[in-house]
Amino acid sequence: MTRFEMAAHAKVNLFLRVLGTRDDGYHEIETVLLQISLADHVSVEPADALIVSLTGPVAGEVPKDDANLALRAARALAAESGGGPSGARITIDKRIPVAAGLGGGSADAAATLLLLDELWSTGLGRDGLARLAADIGSDVPALLLGEPAYATGRGERVAPVLAQSTTWVVKPFAFGVSSADAYAWWDGGATTGPDPGALIAAAEAGDDALLGSALYNDLQGPVGHRHPEITEVIEAFLGAGARGAVMTGSGPTVVALCSFAAAQDVADAVTGAFVAESVPRAPAPVRIEARNGTGPSGVV
Repeated sequence: MTRFEMAAHAKVNLFLRVLGTRDDGYHEIETVLLQISLADHVSVEPADALIVSLTGPVAGEVPKDDANLALRAARALAAESGGGPSGARITIDKRIPVAAGLGGGSADAAATLLLLDELWSTGLGRDGLARLAADIGSDVPALLLGEPAYATGRGERVAPVLAQSTTWVVKPFAFGVSSADAYAWWDGGATTGPDPGALIAAAEAGDDALLGSALYNDLQGPVGHRHPEITEVIEAFLGAGARGAVMTGSGPTVVALCSFAAAQDVADAVTGAFVAESVPRAPAPVRIEARNGTGPSGVV
């Protein structure tokens, strides 16, 4: 039996600029996303129907209906393949916290598209899959790209960014925040951040001091107003020596940009925080062949 597998990496937003509400009900945004070493693990193998199996420490928090973005991605690709294979068992070892602003569901969806493209031999590749990605979730196109990405529109227009490697301290919370709530709260007191040109230039130049001072998120104020522990963690990270700290995505997770040498000390300052590295390029799907039911015989 042939199986394909890959890591589905979480993301952090260097900035998230909200420009306004669109006619389709979404918000016009501008952002740069980096994938980090925190990751789910996704695998696919042949099956008669589409089945999603969940394991891992946060598996119980993941929706199992149409709200599951990996299942939505699989159905979209099956419809696109036009009568080709449409069955698969999708197994997700879930490590990325849910509703945390880390893009876990979108990462799983992007990995599912890439893996099923291989399993079903659709031949679409990343460029072809990009047509489907935006309809699945706003972060899916950037995470499908598999490298630092500049995203605009509602996230469907993406371009690579030559960001240098960075070290982050990540602090999730025990509660989640839905994207719909975060943007609705922004609507109640809309504020749009500055032009991000200098921030993007700092990321490309590897100027972490400037980058840290320039991090921002237009959703941080509205979400932090309702969850003051976000501000408390940001202040704790900065007090421990972080170069900058910001809420990522729609929250509530806070991430701090640090030097490699200082990162563990910064993480130790906040209970439940951990160190992660940026991922310059996400790995491609790996093919595993099992023979005679004895398990994997090799990796191609």
